[in-house]
Amino acid sequence: MIRYGNLWPQVIALENLYQASRQSQQGKRFRDNVLAFNYNLESELFKLQEELQTKTYQPGDYRSFRIYDPKPRMISAAPYRDRVVHHALCNIIVPLIQRSFIFNSYANRLGFGTHRALERFVKYARTSRYVLQCDIAKYFPSIDHEILKQIIRRKIKCRDTLWLIDTIIDGSNLQEPVLHYFPGDNLLTPLERRIGLPIGNLTSQFFANCYLNGFDHFVQENLGFGKYLRYVDDFALFSDDRDALVAARIAIEEYLVTLRLKVHPIKSQLFETQYGANFVGFRVLSDRIRVRSDNLRRARERLKHLQANYARGEVPLTNLIQRLQSWSAHLKHGDTYQLRQDIFSQYSFTRLS
Repeated sequence: MIRYGNLWPQVIALENLYQASRQSQQGKRFRDNVLAFNYNLESELFKLQEELQTKTYQPGDYRSFRIYDPKPRMISAAPYRDRVVHHALCNIIVPLIQRSFIFNSYANRLGFGTHRALERFVKYARTSRYVLQCDIAKYFPSIDHEILKQIIRRKIKCRDTLWLIDTIIDGSNLQEPVLHYFPGDNLLTPLERRIGLPIGNLTSQFFANCYLNGFDHFVQENLGFGKYLRYVDDFALFSDDRDALVAARIAIEEYLVTLRLKVHPIKSQLFETQYGANFVGFRVLSDRIRVRSDNLRRARERLKHLQANYARGEVPLTNLIQRLQSWSAHLKHGDTYQLRQDIFSQYSFTRLS
């Protein structure tokens, strides 16, 4: 097993911090906090570098809010200077650690993403009789800090870099409460262990992939399921052997106990692929791919808001075109030609005089 050391000089290099600041502001550079940071960019970066060198850096307070898309989730936004640190860290450690990721882990990886995951899901669904599709219950709020640190230490041995990683993990704000008990726990164990990573952090997304990397290898190598893929906490195993999938679910639940995780009791199901399966916003059927009705409903609501905002002059034309093209490109991954014609014929985008 390769463990990487001597990473700290690369993490805190001024060139890396500058690159991180450019990455952090993509799509947000006109926000007040970004403008303020960039106004004194050189001094801000030197200050961050000094705090990291002297180990006096401490994360700031998160700003939290809830979204309902489709289920309620708490999103936590870190201060901008912390996001710069997150990018600086990930610039160095992500390329090294993700070498050990399986190919079919699709979330938050350059060149992968939802559409590549959908393509692979469709391929497996149309060449297999059964699918075991699972969802981990309250995944981000359940990630155990101590277990996560142990997993990362299997790949990184640079003490200074580990100090920063621990500082970021320990600086996580409180997430929604999760009360799961596992073998060996007493009544207070779930309350005594630090758990939960803030959804919205670049580091949280990467750490979440690291947390399940061993699980991915377990499914593919120990259980022997080549037709397996995962997107964040949604994963699926495909086979023509139903009994093998039944046994796999038992083994999976036993393995997840070692990570103090549980599969969702309702969303985790074993069924025949001919009846269709939901994945990353689409309904995958044997002969076509549809957009899920709840996703379509929310999309129509967003288009109405976009139409109104553009009419009032709150959205520039370039941004409007970009968002419409992005949505159209997303729909093209399904059999949606007529749907796209119907949707876009219903909305006209004009400025109010």
